[in-house]
Amino acid sequence: QVQLVESGGGLVQTGGSLRISCAASGRTFSSYAMGWFRQAPGKEREFVAAISWSGGSTYYTASVKGRFTISRDNAKNTVYLQMNNLQPEDTAVYYCLQGDHPSDSTDEYDYWGQGTQVTVSS
Repeated sequence: QVQLVESGGGLVQTGGSLRISCAASGRTFSSYAMGWFRQAPGKEREFVAAISWSGGSTYYTASVKGRFTISRDNAKNTVYLQMNNLQPEDTAVYYCLQGDHPSDSTDEYDYWGQGTQVTVSS
């Protein structure tokens, strides 16, 4: 059974940094792409970043380019999202997803984590 467990969320001030992690289990981690999505209160879930199985290709939504970095450690079965220069509009629950291909659509992913809350205070 595939499990994705996010961690590392919390409260941070505007301009601060946070790194969130997602530990995967249940199938061969290095064979799958990973993605991060987020959902703010009252808003639809949106794509944040994705990474290919090897880590060689990464993708970002425009609003986080240059501030967020997605990476993975296949030896540790973990994907990370380093978030710098955080802004109040980054406040959301962040979810990691696993699928065959990196994508900005949730339809392309098979499994979701439970989410981790990131709150940026102004």
